[in-house]
Amino acid sequence: MSASRTVICLLRNDLRLHDNELFHWAQRNAEHIVPLYCFDPRHYVGTYNFNLPKTGPFRLRFLLESVRDLRNTLLNTGSNLVVRKGKPEEVVADLIKQLGSVSSVAFHEEVASEELYVEKKVKEVCAQLKVKVHTCWGSTLYHMEDLPFHQISRLPDVYTEFRKAVESQSRVRPVLPTPERLNPLPPGLDEGAIPTAEDLQQTEPVSDPRSAFPCTGGESSALARLKHYFWDTDAVATYKETRNGLIGVDYSTKFSPWLALGCISPRYIYHQIKTYERERTANQSTYWVIFELLWRDYFKFVGIKYGNKMFQVKGLQGKSVPWKMDMKLFDAWKEGRTGVPFVDANMRELALTGFMSNRGRQNVASFLTKDLGLDWRQGAEWFEYLLIDHDVCSNYGNWLYSAGIGNDPRENRKFNMIKQALDYDINGEYVRRWVPELGGIRGADVHTPWNLSSPALSHAGVSLGDTYPTPVVTAPEWSRHFSKKPSGAGPSAKGKRGPTHTPKQHRDRGIDFYFSRSKNL
Repeated sequence: MSASRTVICLLRNDLRLHDNELFHWAQRNAEHIVPLYCFDPRHYVGTYNFNLPKTGPFRLRFLLESVRDLRNTLLNTGSNLVVRKGKPEEVVADLIKQLGSVSSVAFHEEVASEELYVEKKVKEVCAQLKVKVHTCWGSTLYHMEDLPFHQISRLPDVYTEFRKAVESQSRVRPVLPTPERLNPLPPGLDEGAIPTAEDLQQTEPVSDPRSAFPCTGGESSALARLKHYFWDTDAVATYKETRNGLIGVDYSTKFSPWLALGCISPRYIYHQIKTYERERTANQSTYWVIFELLWRDYFKFVGIKYGNKMFQVKGLQGKSVPWKMDMKLFDAWKEGRTGVPFVDANMRELALTGFMSNRGRQNVASFLTKDLGLDWRQGAEWFEYLLIDHDVCSNYGNWLYSAGIGNDPRENRKFNMIKQALDYDINGEYVRRWVPELGGIRGADVHTPWNLSSPALSHAGVSLGDTYPTPVVTAPEWSRHFSKKPSGAGPSAKGKRGPTHTPKQHRDRGIDFYFSRSKNL
């Protein structure tokens, strides 16, 4: 092996070449660079509390696609992606011993305890082997060093205070240029095979043509998605109006899966928006994309401030709630068999595609915690298993909100499943898409099949308790909306503009869960 200086770039949730500080630093500090990705066996075991599978088939497929894409990208720069199966600290130690020329190991810092444990073990290995460690921060829109809070303990517990402070006192750093060439691997180093799903004890998922996220993983797909959503279709200019949609690819940006693996940089998205605003249009929709990126930042920084409190049953507030443990109810929820069609449709979409709209997530989380009274951590771990875009801080932060034990829950708010269904799926098109056994029920009646007469159910080919479950629970406040169902055919769920159209009176509902003082949404 070469005696020249080598840097190992340990990649985790930063699977991109553009705006990646690791590669810039390594290019300046080494003759040979080893971009390394490890398939850590700890990611493919059970979840912490309920031993649910940790990485599901859709999330794994997206990861494998992203790793393959990064390898192809790096090959075009004269480099390659070294892939290993094993714990990063053990793989790094083996490479240091094998190469004999490693001067530094570099990686992006993460937030949550499992990722921090890996960092600690890598640092220990490097200290033993007398190799330097270089770390950098690159997962958020605003750099941690640029926050207007001198200590993370001063981070506000209210998002609005955080947002106003960073918008007025901080700036988003420029995007680092994408290197055209990278220094090569050390000669003779085997790049390693990218494993299959079967190698990691997973099954290859079946693609569902109904999916709202039919996209592939990787930096190339992420950049193509941004070009499509911003520059080819101008869909970003109506994002605020369509973002509460349920059907179709373009009702929202769909950036979150790529952001979760670092296939796209939040700074790159931000600067593209600023360019779009200069060249095309600047409006509430273009700002709203930045607003959502800021939420993602906020949850990351909350994760640093509160540490493992984010995963504990009492949450950030240390609040005791008498959660129930009822596996029969939990199974009905996760399998989309609650008998509440709007909940079931969303849960089936998640199970069959690995994706669910933001609107759906808020509703099914509220239903689990407020209507069923089940431990919020069961829901969080089920999402961790299935969501393509699982981001530990955003997922657990949002579930803490739903459970009423997160940041600033001003009221013990609860989503009204019937009102929400009528607001966002006025004619039941979404429900019939995912709950086909209710396909014979026309219009908004599909949201409350238990209210239909026996002849009406028979005519629709529905037998409650047989072809479709009776509700596992009915909340008293639902009845206020039974009489409000539209009588005639309303606007199509696919709508006037793009694949979905949020009713005008509900366009701001994306933030109602966080800011509304109403208890019953």
